[in-house]
Amino acid sequence: MSLVDLIGEADARGLAASGLACLDRCVPLLGGGDEVLRPLWGCLAGDEGAAGEWGEWAERVAKVRGELPGAGAQAADPAVAAARGMLDGVPDALSGDALRVWAEECSVAALRVHRLLDPSAPGDGPDPVAAYREGRTEGAAPLVAAELRRQAAVLELVAEHGTAGLRPALEVCTEGRRVLRAVVSRRARGRR
Repeated sequence: MSLVDLIGEADARGLAASGLACLDRCVPLLGGGDEVLRPLWGCLAGDEGAAGEWGEWAERVAKVRGELPGAGAQAADPAVAAARGMLDGVPDALSGDALRVWAEECSVAALRVHRLLDPSAPGDGPDPVAAYREGRTEGAAPLVAAELRRQAAVLELVAEHGTAGLRPALEVCTEGRRVLRAVVSRRARGRR
């Protein structure tokens, strides 16, 4: 099943996990630590619609935005700008059309980030991200192919297991963040 289909069938928790996982994997571009988004993951483990964890989402989002540094001097870097756009676009509620739109936007942005950071990805020509999301992955660079697999895995885990799928989804996300952190580190050394 394509990413477009998986996101189309996802419930609110799946959509939130999908968007959050994409953002979490790209946190190294924003200078954030591994635990900065943990409070938001905690919200998803709470009861949907309850005044508890899900009810604290908006305040936790505001706190995370304050903890992550702004783009600053790197604002012109399209990968950093895409990651910042994911953070700035987090909806204040875990329901409604805004959540679906954010999940879609994060999926596209994370794939573009990985394409920008993969030195083996072709730099010219039309943007292939839409085709990748529809399942046409021929010619995808290694970082992009891995990101496609991670996005699908997160959506499938939450769809199949509900809240029990969040822990393995977070593990998938952590692996991707480590990979991207290494890529960002190599890239920074190459610019010196």
